[in-house]
Amino acid sequence: MKLRRDVFQAIADPTRRSIVTLVAASAMTPGAIAENFDYSRQTISKHIQILTECELLEQEQKGREIYYQLNPKGIKQIAEFIEPFIKMWDDRFNTLEAVMKKHQSNIP
Repeated sequence: MKLRRDVFQAIADPTRRSIVTLVAASAMTPGAIAENFDYSRQTISKHIQILTECELLEQEQKGREIYYQLNPKGIKQIAEFIEPFIKMWDDRFNTLEAVMKKHQSNIP
């Protein structure tokens, strides 16, 4: 069985995050993706391969072209990990806001 790459290691790379952002808007061919970077197509292909192995991107064959698009299930894994932290920080900011409002009402 082939081990799947870690999704968080994949998105740690800024180029891969940029690729994810690009294909989030619409499916793109590897060539179209590569046009957005100052790297060789081979380098971009390696990044795409990693993102595909992590299941952040899906590929679809349309005629002779392969298009890559965002895989919502892969992104959901990231969102589920981050969700408790968002709630924790929202709670902290709400508490801070309440303290600040209370302090402001005490100022003459």
